[in-house]
Amino acid sequence: MRTILVIGIGAGNPDHMTVEAIAALNRAEVLFFLDKGEQAADLIRLREEICTRFIKKPGYRIIRADSPKRDATRADYKSGVADWHEARAQLFARMFTDELGEDGIGAFLVWGDPSLYDSTLRILDQVRAGGTVGFEVEVIPGISALHALTAAHRIPLNAIGEPVLVTTGRRLAERFPEGLSTIAVLLDDGTGLASVLGGELDIYWGAYLGTPDQMLRAGPVREIGAAILEDRRVARLRKGWIMDTYLLRRRPPI
Repeated sequence: MRTILVIGIGAGNPDHMTVEAIAALNRAEVLFFLDKGEQAADLIRLREEICTRFIKKPGYRIIRADSPKRDATRADYKSGVADWHEARAQLFARMFTDELGEDGIGAFLVWGDPSLYDSTLRILDQVRAGGTVGFEVEVIPGISALHALTAAHRIPLNAIGEPVLVTTGRRLAERFPEGLSTIAVLLDDGTGLASVLGGELDIYWGAYLGTPDQMLRAGPVREIGAAILEDRRVARLRKGWIMDTYLLRRRPPI
């Protein structure tokens, strides 16, 4: 039966690759790259650099396919995501059937960790449920953006004895979660951060973590939040894309 490896490759630095991830890469016969267009070409280049640096066996193939795009104009966010995932599931099924033998080993190189706000595993479940192609899945964890962020700022993720909420910028903008000391925010287009500029919070922000373009800021949201929004706006215009994340931590009472 076919085997699909889902390999976490870290948050942007090839040195984030674990020994387990490198071993998995060297088992793969076919590597599947989803191309998100010229604006995100850096993401393909990093995957190519990782393959060149770490794969020692000859004969592997890289299969590129244009990634289906989510309709961001849809009023119903979840139905838009469902349609997007279905389009990707159909693409995956075609690639496996056309490019991978019955006992072949294919791989996806997933930014960060496959289990943290990434849908590759969900889409693979959809493909298997469709019944058109059979395969097994193996998951190799990677260094997530949250790990890279806290390491760069030299801080622990949680306050002592306190829980952490991991959420998205969209959900943060809808309603600020009360009663939590630490909130980790991913996938923010800026609206989530803009919604808390007046809060009594400290922020630990990072963009392009682990890469030569890494940007970091830390301090009270009231003082630096607007500057972070401007930094990310300018960076996105310059590069055509941005990946950033941040922690919000309640300021202790004086």
